[in-house]
Amino acid sequence: MLDKHPFRILLVDDEVDITSVTKRGLQSNGFEVDAFNDPAEALSNFKTGVYDLLLLDVKMPKINGFELYRHISKVDNKVKVCFMSAVESYADEFKTAFPNQSESCFTRKKANLNR
Repeated sequence: MLDKHPFRILLVDDEVDITSVTKRGLQSNGFEVDAFNDPAEALSNFKTGVYDLLLLDVKMPKINGFELYRHISKVDNKVKVCFMSAVESYADEFKTAFPNQSESCFTRKKANLNR
C-alpha cells in the first residue's frame, strides 16, 4: 500500500495577519503549511521535493514573489506555484513574466474595506 503524504504548501507573505489566517484555513482543510513572512528566510529554508505548492505574495520587500519563484525554480523546477496579490496590475505583470503559466496560478487577495 502506498503511503500518501499530506499535501504540503510553502506560504510566503510579508503580512503576518495574512499568513496567520491563510495558514489556519489551509491547515483546517488538511494541508500541511510552512509559513514565512520573510521571502529571504523562505528561500534559505526551501527544500527540493518537499512542497506540492508555493503560495507566494507578489509585493514583498527585498525579494518579490516573482523573484522568489525564479530562485526556487532553479533548484526545483517541478514545484507548482500560485501567486497572490491585492494589486490588480500584478495580474498583467504575471501574464508577461510567466506566459506559460495558467492564469489560475494568480489569485487576488480581497482588500479589507473596513480599514
